[in-house]
Amino acid sequence: MSDAEIAEARAIISSLKVFSGVAADTVSIQRQGGLTNLVYRVDVGGDALCLRLPGKGTEEYIDRSVEAHNARAAAAAGVSPEVLHADPASGVMVSRFIDGFETMTPATFCSEAGAPARAAQAFSQLHNSGQLFEFRFELFAMIDDYLNILSGKSVEFPEGYYDVLEEAKAVREALDAHPAALAPCHCDPLCENFLDDGNRMWIIDWEYSGMNDPLWDLGDLSVEAGFGPAHDLEMMNAYFKGGPTDAQMGRMVIYKAMCDLLWTLWGMIQHANDNPVEDFWAYATGRFERCKTLMNDKSFSAHVNAVRRG
Repeated sequence: MSDAEIAEARAIISSLKVFSGVAADTVSIQRQGGLTNLVYRVDVGGDALCLRLPGKGTEEYIDRSVEAHNARAAAAAGVSPEVLHADPASGVMVSRFIDGFETMTPATFCSEAGAPARAAQAFSQLHNSGQLFEFRFELFAMIDDYLNILSGKSVEFPEGYYDVLEEAKAVREALDAHPAALAPCHCDPLCENFLDDGNRMWIIDWEYSGMNDPLWDLGDLSVEAGFGPAHDLEMMNAYFKGGPTDAQMGRMVIYKAMCDLLWTLWGMIQHANDNPVEDFWAYATGRFERCKTLMNDKSFSAHVNAVRRG
C-alpha cells in the first residue's frame, strides 16, 4: 500500500459522517484485495469497517446508485453486510467488515468440504428473498454496451471473437424460448466475493448486480471457481432440492460459456484503461479461449437443446 493510497484513504475517512469524531490519522488501515477498486479494512475502536474507493474508469460501466440500492437489499436479504454509507456521486462506500470469515479462492472453493453447497444455499437465500434489485442484467444488451465502449478505444479483439458471438445466437434463441423468472442476482460471483466460516457464506460486492436468471449466478461461479463435474453437481443439488432437470443443468452450462464471452470484453476495457492490477489482455484472451473450448465441446449442443426443449 503506497503512501499516496494511505493519504487518500485517510482524507476520505476525515470527510465522512460515518467516521464522525474519529481522528483519521490514528485509525488502522489495511489494504484488501480488489481488481478494479481500492478496498480497505478500517478498524475504529472495536468496530471493523470496509472502505471502498472506486477504481479508474469504473464510472463508464457501473451505476453507483444502482449498486448502493442493491447492496442494501442484499443486506436485507441476510446475505451481505450492512451498508453504512454509499455516495452514488463519488462511488465511496462503507460497510461492516465481516470478521472471522475466510475470503474464498478457486483453490479453497474446490478443496473445502461443502463449499459449493454453501454458496448455492447463499444464492438460494438471495434469489428467493423477494427483494427487488434495480437494473436488469441482460447478457446480450451488456455485450452490446461493452462493444460500444470499446469502439471508442484503441484495442484489438481476440482472434475469432465475432465468430463466436455469431455462434452465440443459437444460445440466445434457446434461452429466449423459455424465459426465466427473474430474481435478485449477484451477477459477478468471483470467488473472492464469498466469505466462508465452514457453516455459511456471505456475499459481497454488488457492482454488477441486478434482476437476472438465477442460473447465471451458478454458472458464473462454476467458471470462476474452476468447478469440475462433481462440484457442479454438489452445487446444483444443494440449490435444487431433488436435483436439477436437464434444462436447469443446461442453462447453468450455457451461462458458463456466456459469462466468459461477456467478461472477455470487460477485461478488454480494463486493458484499454491501463488498469495496473493485472495483465488484463491475458485475462481477456484466457477467458475467450475457455469460452471457445466449452462451446466446441460435443456436449454443449446437447445442453443447448435441453434448454430449448424446456
